[in-house]
Amino acid sequence: MKNTVAVIALSSFFIFSACKKSDNNNIVTTKTEVAEPEKFIIDSVKINDSIKLADSLKVRYTSKMLVFPTIKDKKLLDSIYFGDKNIQDFSKSGLQTFLEKNKNEYFNNVKKDSKDWISDITYAQEWYTDTGMNVKSNINDYLHIEYIWGSYEGGAHDNYGFSERVFDLKNNKKVELKDITSMPKSKLETLLMKNINKVNSGTTDEQGKVNNSEMLLVDIIPATANFYFDDKNLYFHYSPYEITAFAAGDIIIPISWEELKTTLNPEFKKRMNINY
Repeated sequence: MKNTVAVIALSSFFIFSACKKSDNNNIVTTKTEVAEPEKFIIDSVKINDSIKLADSLKVRYTSKMLVFPTIKDKKLLDSIYFGDKNIQDFSKSGLQTFLEKNKNEYFNNVKKDSKDWISDITYAQEWYTDTGMNVKSNINDYLHIEYIWGSYEGGAHDNYGFSERVFDLKNNKKVELKDITSMPKSKLETLLMKNINKVNSGTTDEQGKVNNSEMLLVDIIPATANFYFDDKNLYFHYSPYEITAFAAGDIIIPISWEELKTTLNPEFKKRMNINY
């Protein structure tokens, strides 16, 4: 009897094992692949060309535009290119075509405008127009682009300027001052006047101290839309003649996060890891 029980028990074990093995053979293992976030890509197009209008006059056109193939939001792209109605195709080929058209229009306009007095130029000159876009930073999905321009068409000196713009890639929009701080503009302007000599633009006094304020052309420094920021400060950038004489060059004025701490937008403060 004991032997019979043992045989039944052993048979049951093998049957159970066989079932488990069969069940395991029927298990299908699936592998789930998690899609990686799309890599942010920056490309560019550039034109550098020149023509000779006379023995004494050469005209040069240079322009560089950035291309953002991974940005799909049209409203954001419109904002990046200043809402220029002539730009409908934001691809690399589309922007290259736009630059070619701009170049041809520039050369044609200079030819047309100079035909009556070009013979009066008695010494060799090179006139130019130069525009460009540069990515200065991309931190916490805040994309900072600096737009620059320069030109010379006779006169005592050339002219140049800057435009700073920051774009919120999470919310597909250009960042406005109200997205950063609720401080009234009048108080920001007081801080700008207070901090004007904090960044060296090349203007110094006899003791070598920064003295941008000595060349001010305005009584109030405006809190403009021409700003950018990093982990320490909010910066306002002014081109020559905007608030100071040309000799002072362009002026950058910082306002620290500590100076703005009670007025900072909570969402912005958290995203930029500002601890004030």
